[in-house]
Amino acid sequence: MTGSYRLRQAPKLHIENVALRFASRGGAPVTALENISLDVEDKEFSVIVGPSGCGKTSLLRLVAGLIEPTEGAIYLDNERVEGPGKDRGMVFQSYTLFPWLTVQDNVEFGLRIGRVPATQRREIARRFIVQVGLEGFERLYPKQLSGGMMQRVALARALANDPAILLMDEPFGALDSQTRSLMQELLLDIWQQSHKTVLFITHDIDESILLGDRIYVMTARPGRIKEMVEIDLPRPRTVDMLTSDAFMAIKRRIMHSIHDEAMRSVATERPPASRERVG
Repeated sequence: MTGSYRLRQAPKLHIENVALRFASRGGAPVTALENISLDVEDKEFSVIVGPSGCGKTSLLRLVAGLIEPTEGAIYLDNERVEGPGKDRGMVFQSYTLFPWLTVQDNVEFGLRIGRVPATQRREIARRFIVQVGLEGFERLYPKQLSGGMMQRVALARALANDPAILLMDEPFGALDSQTRSLMQELLLDIWQQSHKTVLFITHDIDESILLGDRIYVMTARPGRIKEMVEIDLPRPRTVDMLTSDAFMAIKRRIMHSIHDEAMRSVATERPPASRERVG
């Protein structure tokens, strides 16, 4: 496909036949991703899960434009992704805040780079600081905040730039279980208000079902899309749903799917002699 190609009636995000290979020392290239095709519709909350090492983060980095696919193409709003852009907001597992900037200045950072006038910049930043529950903490520095608070700042900073899609790479993975649950509820509240298009990476199956409209399950390396699971649970979602029969049925399906891939990965990584001994 050429850079001038345009899709008709395309979804918000369209990933088409993407592959990613890395050079290895003294051997054949390593295939991280192969034949990845998926769509994320406008205002949809899509989640990607899969066994460890399946390429989830690599796929998100491709969408962010931080690395280029070996094959295939990625389109956002009908435009081919060919590098980073302000139309994609990233929230990482690590907080990636500037330690020398206050909460207010961290949230304003992208707006300042975009040369948004100071008064407007402050108003936008304040709105999102209030939305993530950090009103009164504007003048504090990251070292004065808890992990959950720092991740709230990172989320506010990404939202303040009004990206076309929010890319989230296990953003709550470093948090304790209680803080993680609170952050999930906060994200659900914000999404319910804004209906921002989201592509979310997680290894937590409960989290994926609680948050997502659609879950893509990846295979073990090389990562492919094994199946897509529609989440029919009503919104707004709450933690009370975690024990419902409908929730548990979806969880069992995804758990079995990922477990099968994890076992396949372990089997293929054994030395040849070990594989021969297995009946």
